[in-house]
Formats: sequence, structure tokens, C-alpha cells
Amino acid sequence: MTTRPRLHTETSKVAGILAVALFGFLAAVFLTAGFGSPAGFGDGSVTRSLAYTMFDLPGGDIAGEGFLVSFITIAVVLDAALDGAVMLAERDEEGGS
Repeated sequence: MTTRPRLHTETSKVAGILAVALFGFLAAVFLTAGFGSPAGFGDGSVTRSLAYTMFDLPGGDIAGEGFLVSFITIAVVLDAALDGAVMLAERDEEGGS
């Protein structure tokens, strides 16, 4: 039988001070950060350029980096996840009811 989780009640003042200091530092960084003016893409089709860039083909209007290896890696990982989900979803024919 499992027991209920209990709340850890021992407090550490050093951990609390560090947490507040970290929060203050991150708040200062986020509040003082500035955004540059948007540059835009200029003339050309963004969708077509993205497709050419993804498959590392020449001919896009907007320059970019090749993502073919990333695309194939993501496709293999998603295929393995789908195969695993199907395998887990199948019923066990031998010992079940």
C-alpha cells in the first residue's frame, strides 16, 4: 500500500534568500532587456524559401541554413514514438482475459 506524500517542513533560510535573489536577478534582466526594431524578410516567398532551406536545395529567395539532417532525425524519432505507441496499445492475446 502506498503512503501519502508528506510536505517537507524543514526550512532553510539560505535557500530562501538564494531563491529571492535569483528571482530579483531574473526580474531585473527581463525588465531591462530591449528588443530591436523588426527587420522583416524583404521581397520573396517565405514559405517557398523555408521549403528549399529545409531540404537543403538551392533556389530559395531568402537565404537560410540547411535543416535536412534535423528534419530526418525528427522524422525518425516521431516514427519510433508512433511505433512504440502502437505496440503499447495492442492487446496481449496470450495471458489476458
